[in-house]
Amino acid sequence: MKIKAMKWLTAAPVALALAVSLAACGSGASEPSGTPTDALQGSDQQTLDKYTTADVTPIDKIDKTKLGLNTEGKLEVGTLSDAPPNIFIDPSGKFTGYDNELLRAIAGKLGLEVEFVATDFSALLSQVSTKQFDVGSSSISTTDARRQNVGFTNGYDFGYMAVVAKTDSDIKGFADLKDDVRIGVVQGTVQDDYVTNTLKLEPIRFPDYATVYANVRNGQVDAWVAPSQQATGQVKEGDGTVIAESVVNTQNFTAYAVAKDNQPLIDALNSGLDAVIADGTWSKLTKEWYPDRETPKDWKPGSKAATVPQS
Repeated sequence: MKIKAMKWLTAAPVALALAVSLAACGSGASEPSGTPTDALQGSDQQTLDKYTTADVTPIDKIDKTKLGLNTEGKLEVGTLSDAPPNIFIDPSGKFTGYDNELLRAIAGKLGLEVEFVATDFSALLSQVSTKQFDVGSSSISTTDARRQNVGFTNGYDFGYMAVVAKTDSDIKGFADLKDDVRIGVVQGTVQDDYVTNTLKLEPIRFPDYATVYANVRNGQVDAWVAPSQQATGQVKEGDGTVIAESVVNTQNFTAYAVAKDNQPLIDALNSGLDAVIADGTWSKLTKEWYPDRETPKDWKPGSKAATVPQS
């Protein structure tokens, strides 16, 4: 698998779009922005990140009665059921994965119970915006377009993107995504936005990661533009598929989504995040769920004041 920094990649607009597309679903809050964007633009957190807070409120200063929760004392969380290693349901029926276990640890610092509910990504941000859920947990990239509809915590992970194709395919990476390639994406994701608005192609949209991957395996689509985390979770030895290329983007870090006007909850989650970074939980979970991954040197989680313990 090729892993490269994203700054080199320039996508040339293509005039002819794919003719085949599934009907779009979900709310406007999670659809592609409709404006030219480059989801693969690389950056470093220090110079371009204008959202990470300088520090956080100490945990013991958080007023849990002011968090605007649907049920006092409980975080009601919308998440996905099929996107390992980040968000999925294990064989015992437990919601787990890197994002969800980290959120459990953050909630534990705040003395809050967590209740997970499965939903589709295409609806998740709208459901958070309308407060059907207190929090959205789904390895969500924090784009400026999404910030118009929901609020976000500080980052707990960095974004990176992959191309998945058949092992014997001529598609070896992003440069091979042309107008004659059937490209699968999950509806409403950054990958959907990238293919639609940067490559100027019409992807085939699917409601979830398992379905789009199944369509790569059976040849209904030629390539899947995926979050690398989910690509790693889906591609198995013997499937006849490969992660052809994976590229890193630290600008659109991943974070938990919260209703835009619920700043007390955002502040509380930021405090909890810094606390689990400080006590080594973030590092422990990262190593557990991403054993072979290296964190970019120019990126770190939490507030600007957070310090990741040296291992």
